[in-house]
Amino acid sequence: MGIAALVATSALLLTGCSSDPLADQYREGSGKNYIAGDGTISEFAADQRGEPIEFSGETVEGGSFDSSETLGDVTVVNFWYAGCAPCRVEAPILEEVSQEFSDDGVSFVGVNVRDQAGTAASFEKTYGVTYPSILDVNEGTAQLAFAGDVPPAAVPTTIVLDHDGRVAARVLGQLTEASILESILDSLLAEQASA
Repeated sequence: MGIAALVATSALLLTGCSSDPLADQYREGSGKNYIAGDGTISEFAADQRGEPIEFSGETVEGGSFDSSETLGDVTVVNFWYAGCAPCRVEAPILEEVSQEFSDDGVSFVGVNVRDQAGTAASFEKTYGVTYPSILDVNEGTAQLAFAGDVPPAAVPTTIVLDHDGRVAARVLGQLTEASILESILDSLLAEQASA
């Protein structure tokens, strides 16, 4: 009886220690085939940003993308895949903001974490996505490039790089309003203008 009580108490203590919503979702076994973030927004002051992130890959259209192409711009990197319901909801928001800031030194790139080119291209056509997306399903090198202090950790996740290619902000989960991303971009563009 004493051993059973000890095991039960230990299980309760360990369960009580869990405060990671992503781990909790995984343990739920909901079968929704993705781990959704909770919309947490993290912003990092210029002196708290790590090293520049370098990543590259083949695009949905068969071309190539290298992060050096957007160095000097504020760059929005969105991690997505076609079967992810929150990704479908936020795709028009991302496209709207990409068009709004297209002449302001802001670049957008998607990182597709699961689909083959045909599926990803169909998604882009359906939702009117005009910025490039890397197919990162086989190698995972783009995801690995972000695996340091501020990993994507959920799909969708949107990471904003400053003009030096350093992580300045992360939205963990679905973007629900354009104004959230607009505010982050306005702040980074103002920071760049005053530098």
